[in-house]
Amino acid sequence: MIYQASTSVQTGSLEDGYKVTWHLATYWDALSEYWPQFVRSVLYAGSATILCLLLGYPLAYLIAFRAGRWRNLIMILVIAPFFTSFLIRTLAWKTILADGGPVVGALNSLHLLDVTSWLGMTSGDRVLATPLAVVCGLTYNFLPFMILPLYTSLERIDGRLHEAAGDLYAKPFTTFRKVTFPLSMPGVVSGTLLTFIPASGDYVNAELLGSTDTRMIGNVIQTQFLRVLDYPTAAALSFILMAAILLMVTLYIRRSGTEDLV
Repeated sequence: MIYQASTSVQTGSLEDGYKVTWHLATYWDALSEYWPQFVRSVLYAGSATILCLLLGYPLAYLIAFRAGRWRNLIMILVIAPFFTSFLIRTLAWKTILADGGPVVGALNSLHLLDVTSWLGMTSGDRVLATPLAVVCGLTYNFLPFMILPLYTSLERIDGRLHEAAGDLYAKPFTTFRKVTFPLSMPGVVSGTLLTFIPASGDYVNAELLGSTDTRMIGNVIQTQFLRVLDYPTAAALSFILMAAILLMVTLYIRRSGTEDLV
């Protein structure tokens, strides 16, 4: 961190060497040039986090309260993607979302591609190399990080509280709204943070499943470090991203009303 902070205020070139000149304008130049990628990263990561919550909460609830003797098997299936590399899992989605594949065919038959194209998430009859493909990749790769904290939080809830709610004539939805969901908030907060933070800085999904129009800030940082070799700009972008995430996380935790993270 100290080395990167020093790099962000340096000037020079790779051939002539870099020197610390406290050139803070690098931060403003980097932000003014690459702010669209910052916004896109937040939108993609936020969309993936919401999808992970919508998909992960019912599954975590099922594992905690309804799985019975199948609980261990379902948990193994949840963490099974970790048995292969992140890169292989992402490359698999290139086949799943390929033109003429089952996903594109199903969306076409349901006329959903017209809706997603109107929303700007797909392009014509294509899903690959579009924002939808990137969000799908992010959702799949980070879904276990949502499910595991949610399951841990739900599993801690005393079942007698549900019985007490039923004794007080609470309907199942009322019990969920008044008892289950509030008590699972530490898992919700932990899961959303563990999903949003790495997703916002990810570059693999946008590189493999997206296009030049779906580049995230992680792609820019990678390019600046490894191709352009502009280390000060890359370091400045990294610190801007870190500061933005810290600010959003702090506001989110205060807004959620709980600091009891799992």
